[in-house]
Amino acid sequence: MHSYVRFTAAGSPTAQSLKKLRPYLRPRRRQLLAVSALAALASLLALAMPQVLKWIVDGPVAARDPRGVALGGLALLLLGAAEASVFGIRRRLAAAPLAGIEAEMRADLHRHVQRLPVAAHDGWTSGQLLSRGTSDPQAVRAFVAGPLTFLPVHAATLAVGAAILLTQQWLLALIALAPVPLLIAESYRFEAGYAKATRRAQDLSGDLTTAVLESVAGIRVTKGFRRGEHQTARFRDRALLLREAELHKARLLGAMSALTGVLPGLATAAALAAGAVQVAHGHLSVGSLLAFLATVAALRPAIEGAGASLAVCHDAAAATDRYVEVLGQPVMDDAVMDDAVMDDTVTDDTVTDVGRPSAGVGEDGPGTGPAPGAPRPPCPAELVFSGVAFRHPDAPEGDPAALREVTLRVAPGETLAVVGATGSGKTTLAALAAGLYDPVAGRITLDGADLTRIPRAELRAAVAVAFDEPVLFSGTVMDNILMGARPDTDELEKALRSAGVHEFMHRLADGGRTRVGEGGMSLSGGQRQRIALARILVRRPRVAVLDDPLSALDTHTEAQVQGALREVLASTTALVVAHRLSTVLMADRVALLAGGRVAAVGTHEELLDTSPAYAALMTPVETGV
Repeated sequence: MHSYVRFTAAGSPTAQSLKKLRPYLRPRRRQLLAVSALAALASLLALAMPQVLKWIVDGPVAARDPRGVALGGLALLLLGAAEASVFGIRRRLAAAPLAGIEAEMRADLHRHVQRLPVAAHDGWTSGQLLSRGTSDPQAVRAFVAGPLTFLPVHAATLAVGAAILLTQQWLLALIALAPVPLLIAESYRFEAGYAKATRRAQDLSGDLTTAVLESVAGIRVTKGFRRGEHQTARFRDRALLLREAELHKARLLGAMSALTGVLPGLATAAALAAGAVQVAHGHLSVGSLLAFLATVAALRPAIEGAGASLAVCHDAAAATDRYVEVLGQPVMDDAVMDDAVMDDTVTDDTVTDVGRPSAGVGEDGPGTGPAPGAPRPPCPAELVFSGVAFRHPDAPEGDPAALREVTLRVAPGETLAVVGATGSGKTTLAALAAGLYDPVAGRITLDGADLTRIPRAELRAAVAVAFDEPVLFSGTVMDNILMGARPDTDELEKALRSAGVHEFMHRLADGGRTRVGEGGMSLSGGQRQRIALARILVRRPRVAVLDDPLSALDTHTEAQVQGALREVLASTTALVVAHRLSTVLMADRVALLAGGRVAAVGTHEELLDTSPAYAALMTPVETGV
């Protein structure tokens, strides 16, 4: 009973943390109540057995009645079979809500993480997010399966058992129950240390997961620089920290378990000795003493398991706090991620052997163009930066802002190249234009509408992005190109040819159905970059933000892509971060960034004549240095 008293105590931090699980528990309360009721029924059946045993010993055994002994034995057998059956039914009934809670928590976390702004992701390591989506729901499931179900049952069992013991032999009952107040007091002390220990262990587990993910993702760099031993030592250090944290938890739990095991055992032994004295003096029958001891034995699992139950409660409370920390992060308003997850991509049966969509892509089949009544591609938008400033949230205090007082206008249909030295703020500017970050000062507008006020669904449909390091997901080539888009056949064909994807896709083993593996590592850098370009082209966005998209293409491939890309960019507004002269020459105008500010704006020729900084930046490229 002491663990239940501690768990439900007013103001208990553990109870307050676990109350946050109500949204997941409430829809399944009937099933969980049924599980608890079955557990209570099994406990009552266990408490009934000692009374049958008392009747057998004091009745048929004392009277030497074989039929009575057989009848009593049959009653015990039936009670045991009923208890086992109830236990089995409870396990089967509990499976669905337990699995449902765990799955729903993971789905909610993933959905929420997808809706978080990029700035929020900058503050979390991948390992911490992964552990919150895997191990933390498992800890919650263990709590629901154990303490949530059994703590009230154990409390009721102890109350009923204590009432039976006090009614039958109050003196022996007081001896047997004497450790309970001490154990209740000890549980308060146990919580203070164990709650901190379990939170530290879970955080260290997330750090260890991060180390594993980094080692796997960077395996080529690790091998290339022969840093395997360094990575192994780094992992070992984190593993040792986690080991020490888990050992500290084990020591705390071991001390608590020793108390919950030793003290009740000593009390039971004392009660047995006192009972034997009463039997010897004729004040107590042998059957009554056996029934008393059997009842105490039925109560001992509830007492001895209290320490483990408390530990599971604290593990789940810490896991819940960690889980809610992520869910508590504010999401982007009206964010929808249908265009950013692989779940909504086309299936393999809608793609032919060379990757061309079958009739399922266009309503009238391949080669027919848009279906009747299909909306025309949207017109290019105007993109304006007005006094924009930005500072990364994790930037050290005292460092200058990444962007300061940036004012630019990209006219509808215009292509603006952004150039500058390393660290001048080019990629940051591209991220702001795409709505991945919000400026800390000034505003960015799309056709006069502030980007921060445009619903995320509309913004993602209007602005498409390709960065210098293309990200591919585990799936097929066509999955990674379409990313949930539903273009007609002609548009898809044009996008594939414009990006140069057709050149290599038909040589793949399964064409567009070829699976690229995690990160697209089975493809070359140039192939991955062309897929990223096709991903933009297939959407025909109103604004295209390209961060050095041709960086991984060789000269021949770049020349092939540029011609088609010029034609496509003519129908949209484009902001292109450029490092190559060939990319700069595709632009209508060029903006030079220096120190987070716009230093000059004009055509390539104008800036060569009027801006020494621009001329110096471009000269090495032109001379091949």
